[in-house]
Amino acid sequence: METVTTSKGQVVIPAKIRRKLGIKEGTHIQIDLDEANKRIILTPVTREYVDGLRGKYKGTGLMKALKAEKEQEKGY
Repeated sequence: METVTTSKGQVVIPAKIRRKLGIKEGTHIQIDLDEANKRIILTPVTREYVDGLRGKYKGTGLMKALKAEKEQEKGY
């Protein structure tokens, strides 16, 4: 499938794909960039996606890293 960007850089995800992935109004979308292959990766942040992350980052110090990143953004 193909779509077109607007002057604001917005992209419409076709209804068929939205239905398959459970994307509804207000669904958050994670955007990642695969620079090596020049691709944009869109991942809907649905309940299934969040449930799939449980335990994945256990013991990695993720909360400390996120806190440090937030403080850096605020200029602390």
